[in-house]
Amino acid sequence: MFSVLSYGRLVARAVLGGLSQTDPRAGGGGGGGGSSGDYGLVTAGCGFGKDFRKGLLKKGACYGDDACFVARHRSADVLGVADGVGGWRDYGVDPSQFSGTLMRTCERLVKEGRFVPSNPVGILTTSYCELLQNKVPLLGSSTACIVVLDRSSHRLHTANLGDSGFLVVRGGEVVHRSDEQQHYFNTPFQLSIAPPEAEGVVLSDSPDAADSTSFDVQLGDIILTATDGLFDNMPDYMILQELKKLKNSNYESIQRTARSIAEQAHELAYDPNYMSPFAQFACDNGLNVRGKHSLEGSEFWVKMCRCVSSQQGRRVAAHFS
Repeated sequence: MFSVLSYGRLVARAVLGGLSQTDPRAGGGGGGGGSSGDYGLVTAGCGFGKDFRKGLLKKGACYGDDACFVARHRSADVLGVADGVGGWRDYGVDPSQFSGTLMRTCERLVKEGRFVPSNPVGILTTSYCELLQNKVPLLGSSTACIVVLDRSSHRLHTANLGDSGFLVVRGGEVVHRSDEQQHYFNTPFQLSIAPPEAEGVVLSDSPDAADSTSFDVQLGDIILTATDGLFDNMPDYMILQELKKLKNSNYESIQRTARSIAEQAHELAYDPNYMSPFAQFACDNGLNVRGKHSLEGSEFWVKMCRCVSSQQGRRVAAHFS
């Protein structure tokens, strides 16, 4: 959830997740997990819309053309972000409709239990197929990143298509990171639905093309998922600097840290003299660009979680459910 320059890319939406321990006797997670119990995710968030109004949330979990979701099932917690391709606006199509519908469909599938935790690509595939089968065509394109925490096995399963992505931070260090998928500069892999006359012309990738990974996680890990804008405007070391300020595990502290990251990315996106990671990448490709969104504005989400004790995790869940 998940973005710079005037190529129709957006400073994306970000979702951060951290691990919490839940008591299996409370009926939350799947079986197993041993003496340490099942894991879970607790989330807080902040976002900015492109119209310069802080915290303006469109219908559903959308800012601008970007969308995200957080869904919980007894077997897993699932995060997702999608970045709608802004170029569709030139053809009279609202880019947020595709990304928003894609994420809402993924969320529904998780809540209905129509997924396998170890196969996040399956969530993306089923959601995309439902969009293809709509009686009224839903035109558009989007990148997507899905992250699934298997509560009982303590493993994280990810699927990333395009230039959205995720970070896993442990002990102040990035221990896992997604890889970008680009066809060429500023042209990420993406899911698309085009009108019949444009099929074969509009770039479209299969959900199976998503990069998939699986690995163990630990209590205290911070999981950040984002569309491209966060990473394009903030290098990892800046994100880590903000995360190190998080001293407590209560919701309010996590919320403040999420807002701090969002505000810094927002400010950098409007600085015409800032050499952002995206601007550096553009220079490497023969373009002289600074401040990826200095001309057209930015929009993004930040959501983050952190490991807490089982008792505190249940209190947070009860308070915000």
